[in-house]
Parts: sequence; structure tokens; C-alpha cells
Amino acid sequence: MAVDRDRAEAIVSEIRRKIKDAFDVFDHESNQTVDVREIGTIIRSLGCFPSEAELRELIDKIEDEEPTGYIHFEKFLPVMTKVLMERRFRPIPEEELLQAFENLDQDNKGYLEPEELTKYMTQEGEPFTQEEMDEMLSAAVDPEKNVIFYKDYVSMLSYDDSH
Repeated sequence: MAVDRDRAEAIVSEIRRKIKDAFDVFDHESNQTVDVREIGTIIRSLGCFPSEAELRELIDKIEDEEPTGYIHFEKFLPVMTKVLMERRFRPIPEEELLQAFENLDQDNKGYLEPEELTKYMTQEGEPFTQEEMDEMLSAAVDPEKNVIFYKDYVSMLSYDDSH
């Protein structure tokens, strides 16, 4: 049984190291705190993709009684360790993402115009902000053709779970 416990401790230790490394990238003052606005980016860099509502819920859980605009590592670590151990907020499988883009591409062209995608992403479901849309388009739009070849974009988005 000691082998199983050692293996479990090694897994937890590795998860905590990954969390610390991701957190440290945004700890610009090296004081074990980050701006609360960076938390979503940190969580996504760890392979978790919560909705905005789920992200807000996580932040509420992490923050002290009084929100200061900063998140302390010692509060972030246990919450994020639990999220990663439970494998919560996993990315949408590549096939589902591709199917979603294909549904938007009613003419089966194999691509979407930036304006089309912007309309869908800012007016439906949980709408993207202009900043999020600009960020997405900067990565998604083919610079030569000025369209989104979504098969290429989806394969670029796919999260490699082996890391």
C-alpha cells in the first residue's frame, strides 16, 4: 500500500508544481499574489476551461471575505489542486468543436468570415467581449485569405492532455 500512497503523493506534488509554475508567470511582484483578472488565464493554462460563471464561482471561493483585486497563492493552491484532481472543466473534445463550426458553416465552404464568427460569438449563448473576440480572431483568421479555416483552428485549439 505504501507504493500506492507514494504514487498518489507524487501525482499531487506534480499537480502543485504545475499550479505554482503557472501562478508564478503572473506573480510580477514575486509576492505570492496575482491580479484577480489573471486567474482565468492561469486556470486555462492548466488545461481547465470553465465558463465565465464557473470562473466567477471559483474566484469567489478563493477570495477572502473581502475581495481585494488580488488572489493569494495559498488560497489558490488548494482550490486549484482539487479542480485538477477532479479533472473538472475539461476542454470540449475536438470532434464536438469541429461539429459546432461546421454547423455555423451552412454553405459547407470549409471556412467562416470573421464577421460571421463575430456575430455568432457576441450575440449567442455566453457572449464574448470585444477584447475576447479580438484575441480569438488574431489567432483564428488566416492572414492571407482573411477567413477562418476552422479545421486548422480547431486542431490548434485542441489541448494535449499528455502534459
